[in-house]
Amino acid sequence: MTVTDPATLVEDLAATRQRTLDLVAHLPTADLERQIAPIMSPLVWDLGHIAAYEDLWLVHRHTGTELLRPDLAALYDAFETPRAVRGDLEILRHADAVAYLDGVRERTLAAIATHGVDPTIHEMVLRHELQHTETMRQAMAIAGLLPPGEPDLPPLRGPDGWLHVAAGTHALGAPAAGFAYDNERPRHGVHVNAYMIARRPVTNATWLAFVEGGGYVRREWWSAEGWAWKEEYDITHHPAVVDGAADAPACHLSWFEAEALARWRGARLPTEAEWEKATGHLDGVGMIWEWTASTFGGYPGFRAHPYREYSEVFFGDAYRVLRGGSWATAPRVATTTFRNWDLPERRQLFAGVRLARDPESEEQS
Repeated sequence: MTVTDPATLVEDLAATRQRTLDLVAHLPTADLERQIAPIMSPLVWDLGHIAAYEDLWLVHRHTGTELLRPDLAALYDAFETPRAVRGDLEILRHADAVAYLDGVRERTLAAIATHGVDPTIHEMVLRHELQHTETMRQAMAIAGLLPPGEPDLPPLRGPDGWLHVAAGTHALGAPAAGFAYDNERPRHGVHVNAYMIARRPVTNATWLAFVEGGGYVRREWWSAEGWAWKEEYDITHHPAVVDGAADAPACHLSWFEAEALARWRGARLPTEAEWEKATGHLDGVGMIWEWTASTFGGYPGFRAHPYREYSEVFFGDAYRVLRGGSWATAPRVATTTFRNWDLPERRQLFAGVRLARDPESEEQS
């Protein structure tokens, strides 16, 4: 989706902002301003960052106008201030952060009126705010602060079993037209061997069976890195697996755990090409992020746009790709080609796993 009409864009910006403010409207100021966990920002930092990012792109870079608060630029730069230190910084308090949001938005609307719409940067900024509301939900979930009714993970309704996918070439990535992030392009042909992919994500019931079968004590299912992480931090199953419905997708699963569970099932994680090729025929897509076997890197011919820090600085073997979106992801963000990424030990994500197998493994099982 790419909006070029100013009136529609203004409506979308307003709806997105209301969504952000509604998310935290039930919280006392103390919860908004404290740092819930070292790997998460104080919620009020996210509000200030959303404002600073919008001012940078939709006012300063779009029109050449000076920033509203140049003194806040470094404070709300994600690379200048890592998450672990944000709770110790002199960031804006809640009322001041909301005033900053309002002040920037007034400037943004004036800039649209005088300079029109840039279909790339305006869509990018809008989706940036939508992505931050999911990140804020992750922090809120850690602290038990989610609004009533969240998370929304009902039981899966589709059939169980495996989907057989024939070998062939898949056009991986986003088409040239419309908005997409730089790491989704260029679209390119990838040969994919025949494979099988689970019709449904792994459920809480299956994860509990893994736990009860010695999943966190049997070394043979874990990689060396995953086992070392589990031992160092005394990792066991996330409470969400017990609290959720048995047939709902398992959530808050790290990549290390996903890989171990796949080995336990005599399966593996799908590559992102396999996931994308099959996605139209799968049940439960969009309920939880789904870990893949793929490391995060640029597609052949990758070009950073509109800035290098969005994705290129994360390329390499350290990060794993997730696909599909979660219950907390705005549909505007959760496109078929969207690539999320995180470190393999992370469990704050609303993430689970869908298993894959090679055809011969079915014959051997």
